[in-house]
Amino acid sequence: MIELRRVAGLRRRWDTIKLHRLTHWWQRWDTIKLHRLTHWWQRWDAIKLHRLTHWWQRWDVTVRDLPFGLALAAASLLPALHGKGTQVGDLPAVPLDELAYVAIALQTLPLTVRRRWPAVSLALVSAGFVYDQLLSYHVLASNAMPLALISAGAHLRRHRRVAVTLLSAAYLALAITLNRLGAPEQPEGYVVFYLALALAWGVGVWLRSTRAAEAERRLRVAEATRAAERTRIARELHDVVTHHVTAMVVQAEAARYLTAAPDRLEETLTAVTDTGRRAIADLRHMLDLLKADHDGDARTTPSAGDLHGLVEQTRRAGQPVELAEEGTPARPDSATYRSAEFVTYRVVQEALTNALKHAHGSPTVVRVRYDEEEIAVEIGNDGSGSRAASPGGSGRGLAGLRERVDALGGEFSASAQVGGGFLVRARIPAGSPS
Repeated sequence: MIELRRVAGLRRRWDTIKLHRLTHWWQRWDTIKLHRLTHWWQRWDAIKLHRLTHWWQRWDVTVRDLPFGLALAAASLLPALHGKGTQVGDLPAVPLDELAYVAIALQTLPLTVRRRWPAVSLALVSAGFVYDQLLSYHVLASNAMPLALISAGAHLRRHRRVAVTLLSAAYLALAITLNRLGAPEQPEGYVVFYLALALAWGVGVWLRSTRAAEAERRLRVAEATRAAERTRIARELHDVVTHHVTAMVVQAEAARYLTAAPDRLEETLTAVTDTGRRAIADLRHMLDLLKADHDGDARTTPSAGDLHGLVEQTRRAGQPVELAEEGTPARPDSATYRSAEFVTYRVVQEALTNALKHAHGSPTVVRVRYDEEEIAVEIGNDGSGSRAASPGGSGRGLAGLRERVDALGGEFSASAQVGGGFLVRARIPAGSPS
């Protein structure tokens, strides 16, 4: 008996545990299903709304404006809405007849072209409104008059003052005619209604000015973006082309005096060829950067680590250059540090190019100091060399360097030294260590 009781107790306990686990699992599964279903429905609803909006925007503006005019015309035919329109003069409403349909059509259907041909729409709606008020139908469609005024104020491009003058004259004639027909409206009532119509026109004018201001702002932003992009391209072209071409000109000029030394002539011409190939490679890289599908791989961008090759190329052009580096790049994988290294490379490149052009043969010293927060660079010569046969500079190079360094919040200076020569200094922030 004891064993049977134990077995029965264990069975009841096991059934309870299974039921509890099954209930917990079902509740959890139901919650997960509900969450996933809600998420799926919200996502699907957003996708459908986006596609529906995109599909609707693809239609012509007249097609998009047609449903509202048709809906207003249909609502004007409902008996329950008879007499619910705009009333000027307070003449008693009369039952609808065949002529009432003309008034409804004139005030609703032209709304289809209220943005395409706002002058035509306003003229037809105004004619229908006058017709409706004189015959005292007061249909719901007469409420389209303010909408036509708003659309005309927003979309009418020419003869706006003429339109305002004609509408004002037409309203004055309507008020006089209604008064002769026995309308009980007082003069101040006509004035208030005229101000309401003027307010509707003013809303359209405000919408037009707001849209024009936004378009002007976008145009200025686009022009500023294009100007900045043109400046950047011009700066890159200057840095790439000027340096390589200057080196090639100096090397070619030196080759003219080496005809008696074939070995040195061969070496110089080889250097000219190598410089030309590097120029082509750099130009191709820059053109790749201008492509829309470029992935922006930073590994092909010059950095401070490429200074040794730059210095060696300048030496082969006949310029004695000494490179002194202190420290090592602190965070070579940081985007901010890579930008600082790129600007450092351009500073050294432009300074060596100027040394080749204006102080050819003058000993030049390049000092670069790497810190965690900045890169300091200094390039100087004693000015003892001769001026190369390359064309004179335009000043774009140093101005471009100043812009590059200022963009990163650094300091840049370039000036002649008292004892002769030229000195270029730059301090380029590389971001705080994290």
